[in-house]
Amino acid sequence: MDVSPAAPARRAAVAFILITILLDVIALGIVIPVFPTLITSFLGGNTPRAAQIYGLFGAAWALMQFLFSPAVGALSDRIGRRPVVLMSNLGLGIDYILMAMAPTVWWLFVGRIISGITAASISAGSAYIADVTPPERRAAAFGYIGAAFGLGFVLGPALGGVLGSIDPHLPFWVAGILSLVNFAYGFFVLPESLPKDRRRPFVWSRANPVGSLKLLRSHRELFGLASVHFLHSLAHNALPSVFVLYTTYRYGWNARTVGLTLAGFGVATVLVQSTLVKRVVAALGERRTMLLGLLCAVIFFTIYGLAPTGEIFWFGTAIAALWGFYGPASQGLMTQRVTATEQGQLQGAIASIQGITGLIGPVLFTATFAYAISPERELHAPGTPMLLAGLICAAAALLAWRVTRPTTAP
Repeated sequence: MDVSPAAPARRAAVAFILITILLDVIALGIVIPVFPTLITSFLGGNTPRAAQIYGLFGAAWALMQFLFSPAVGALSDRIGRRPVVLMSNLGLGIDYILMAMAPTVWWLFVGRIISGITAASISAGSAYIADVTPPERRAAAFGYIGAAFGLGFVLGPALGGVLGSIDPHLPFWVAGILSLVNFAYGFFVLPESLPKDRRRPFVWSRANPVGSLKLLRSHRELFGLASVHFLHSLAHNALPSVFVLYTTYRYGWNARTVGLTLAGFGVATVLVQSTLVKRVVAALGERRTMLLGLLCAVIFFTIYGLAPTGEIFWFGTAIAALWGFYGPASQGLMTQRVTATEQGQLQGAIASIQGITGLIGPVLFTATFAYAISPERELHAPGTPMLLAGLICAAAALLAWRVTRPTTAP
């Protein structure tokens, strides 16, 4: 994996952080097939009410990300990436174990708040990659992060579906153990990526959400790309918010089928991000690769929303993997617009954007889903949330095309 022309030690450091992210995502993916089902069971099988509560859970998690991610990003610029990743892993491990013991739905809610505060390892990992990778190779390197993410979703949901069919609490126990193992791995193996001479003081004016977002206004194209990322992240919330509820309701899938479907999506994502991103960026450039990814998002969300059968839905999943072109190309473009000492703050700002959309998205898409399947509605259209996400991605593609046109480049 040649993501950098530097010494083998640098490539090894990238490998360390990719393994760290992989283990984190496996832990996250394990609980996805069973979390909505567990909430539904606590509510006596009331699916519309469970959709609303699940949306509230997502909004609470996103609020914590919005409030705490900028501080975490600024902190990583001050003390380094390694301690931030370790704190995140330890916090997530404890949180999953707390949720495994949850006797009520509100115990789960507290667990989501804790995980929202501590879930910073991926953004810190992205800053880590930016630290050790030359600007011209960052899109390919971020593609490897996407591949690690995809592989985690191959193993995680498949394992979660199997474990959830045994006991809905079991995936949380396994996720907690994996996170704690990840903490131990990082403690003994993960090196620091940010030299002391490239660190800067922790300042609250940059560490709060509003101050963090000011960085995005420092460059015209960076602000435009951040606006595109806002729309992209908003649309992305349709998947974690209603994917399980939608496929269970419309196609009658169980936890095993959902888990295997997500695993299939993960396989396709790994193939795209580990083998295609680098080649496509080299052939098309980062701008066109980003636009291609957004176009694929429009197509697969449309298929998801209109698919009358599970088989057609699976066809959309193959196209969905090509959405993975967007992230590495967009990240590569944005990291080139800030200095080496601002990479952590940039990742914190990006996480804040995701936090803002996470406040809006889960409520928006779950409320849309609940409305679309309500018995009082004459028009029964459960795919409405997916079609709405497709429209948002179309708007993102149009905006991305405009803000990155050569005539508007600084």
